[in-house]
Amino acid sequence: MQKDVLLTPEGLENLKKEIETLSTEKRREVAERIKEARDFGDISENSEYDDAKNEQAMLEARIATLEDKLRSASVIDASELDNEVVRVGSLVNVKDEGSGKSLKYTIVGSTEADPSENRLSNESPVGKALLGRKNGDSVKVQLPNGKARKLKITKIEVA
Repeated sequence: MQKDVLLTPEGLENLKKEIETLSTEKRREVAERIKEARDFGDISENSEYDDAKNEQAMLEARIATLEDKLRSASVIDASELDNEVVRVGSLVNVKDEGSGKSLKYTIVGSTEADPSENRLSNESPVGKALLGRKNGDSVKVQLPNGKARKLKITKIEVA
């Protein structure tokens, strides 16, 4: 059984768009590739046909996975968010007390996480440490590489 997937309204919209694109455009493209490969003749030794069928299987698996996430999705209600406590959907400004750097993180569900854009999962070490904290709190975060960081929350906003 899959656990609940937390999504922001934007994340829900992106998930629906991806399902729509894969279910329409991509399915048509793959079906066309299969049709072209069949036209080459004997499919028992046809690598183009095998590749197209494999792509079709991966596409269908991806669509099924996304639809499963959509069924178990819980959308974050922006009206429940405030500037007092860090929750999924919060934009958190922190200061790394070791380096003095100021950073901004958006706390999102694991489906929407993208560390390169500072969108941290609520299940990541930093995301977990920040959840439920208030402005001015300091948190110590044990990173996967074994190092520890101390972060001070300087501002909480609704993302």
